[in-house]
Amino acid sequence: MASEQLKINPPENRLRGGVPKVGIRPTIDGRLGGVRESLEDQTMAMAKTAARIISENLRQPSGLPVECVIADRCIGGVAEAAMAAEKFSRAGVGVSLTVTPCWCYGSETMDMDPLIPKAIWGFNGTERPGAVYLAAVLAAHSQKGLPAFGIYGRHVQDAGDDSVPQDVQEKILRFARCGLAAATMRGASYLSMGSVSMGIGGSIVQEEFFQSYLGMRNEYVDMSEFVRRFEEEIYDPEEYRHALAWVKKHCREGADDNPPEKQRSRKQKDEDWARVVQMTLIARDLMVGNPRLEELGFGEEALGHNALAAGFQGQRQWTDHFPNGDFMEAILNSSFDWNGIRSPYILATENDSLNGASMLLGYLLTGTAQIFADVRTFWSAEAIKRVTGVEPKGLAENGIIHLINSGPAALDGTGRMSRDGKPAIKPFWEVTPEEAMKCLEVTEWCPADLGYFRGGGYSTDFLTTGGMPVTMSRLNIIRGLGPVLQIAEGHTAELPGKVHDALDARTNPTWPTTWFVPRLTGKGPFSDVYSVMANWGANHGAISYGHIGADLITLASMLRIPVCMHNVESIYRPSAWGAFGMDPEGADYRACRNFGSLYG
Repeated sequence: MASEQLKINPPENRLRGGVPKVGIRPTIDGRLGGVRESLEDQTMAMAKTAARIISENLRQPSGLPVECVIADRCIGGVAEAAMAAEKFSRAGVGVSLTVTPCWCYGSETMDMDPLIPKAIWGFNGTERPGAVYLAAVLAAHSQKGLPAFGIYGRHVQDAGDDSVPQDVQEKILRFARCGLAAATMRGASYLSMGSVSMGIGGSIVQEEFFQSYLGMRNEYVDMSEFVRRFEEEIYDPEEYRHALAWVKKHCREGADDNPPEKQRSRKQKDEDWARVVQMTLIARDLMVGNPRLEELGFGEEALGHNALAAGFQGQRQWTDHFPNGDFMEAILNSSFDWNGIRSPYILATENDSLNGASMLLGYLLTGTAQIFADVRTFWSAEAIKRVTGVEPKGLAENGIIHLINSGPAALDGTGRMSRDGKPAIKPFWEVTPEEAMKCLEVTEWCPADLGYFRGGGYSTDFLTTGGMPVTMSRLNIIRGLGPVLQIAEGHTAELPGKVHDALDARTNPTWPTTWFVPRLTGKGPFSDVYSVMANWGANHGAISYGHIGADLITLASMLRIPVCMHNVESIYRPSAWGAFGMDPEGADYRACRNFGSLYG
């Protein structure tokens, strides 16, 4: 297939039910007889402006447009607040933004839905006390245990100024982006395909976490379901034939590093290709269903599990006998396959549900494919020079972290897409057919290490381009504390070829490598690169394109998950967090514990 023939699929919602919308609530001073009437136009205009800013700048992670729903009339009291709530409920609103230029009656006009993230934008003008209402209603939210975000411009504007300052726009968009992420998870599923892999803590799925903090339900299938679907051919045979032909044409097989006497025969390798393609179709259908299966007589299987994210156990009960899940995980996590360019699926290797959830947060905030990796090795500059004879320069001069895993990293992680002439990972609606093909061209599929994977299969082998801004994150669960989030912004780095080869060969050269350098602050866990590695809370990390730490912090506060480690300067949390002390990290812990999980 030539690159120009690669189909670009339109955005679609794969899950049951509609995508969440943003509700805009124009609140007003309810005193008729001259006060309210003088404010109606300005207040409704603010609502329309906020809706325009959101709809013009944001998309759903699926690529669909973000829709805003404005209350039918300005809200001057409790009756009109109820009218807006009823409209929002019917329309599927999942995020609430209140706007006003003036004083309003706080507890009478506020949004009381405890499950919907909420913010208030108070116009900074001297003619009417929008700031007074903002302060009053935020206090009411805090007093009632309904934390809300405040939005207030730094500089005073004239009453007739309908422009929106940049700092206000940034907060509106950050709040809406994070609120939509929280709302999208609500009611969706995390699907465990198999159970606990090799005793990894993250693959011990904690239902309380998913249900109370993310609003998600948990679904489970045994890996034997794959065998049943193999044997009964519960997949689309036409798509299977097309997919296998596409894979043979575009997925370049790499070197077999197994000892010659242990290598699988050509016949066995070809059978492995057939199996891993079938596994990919089956895993996708298990997650989101496939109407084609109903046409084939499998009505129940056609429905899927409404899974926004999933994990595959693989090791060892599966991989000791069947081909590994690396191809399946890599292709599904990518933003393209034999059906063309489309939004990625979130699929965690080794059923590490906490890393899967971390990938999910990154995807929901950016719409981009995520890299799943082991946080495997810290290489100091001294160690690099000792092993290779070369003193590292540039980004790697203070040491580097080797992110590598046995195959599930999305192919977008090659960094062969570009934005403004620089390497990037882009949301699927910006990916060109040529960029997708470049990612395929620099990826090899190496026969699996049979010491790890006795059942064969293929591992993804690529090297991530240096120079990309990225954010590594990880959710961990601590007994007695609950979930915490770690964040490390930094960049991918590029090493000289012989240096990379020497370091890569010391682990497994058939796996994908991302060289990562976190941004240092000189303090705590970010005092040096070694400290970042030493303070990381698990063996895996989720890597997202861009510096999205500020968004992750805002989203975590919505979900009431404290952030235990970050190197982010911009912190935007609900106003109530300011009441829990002057140290931002400690206040975050205390506020999250006080208010409890969003969906708890």
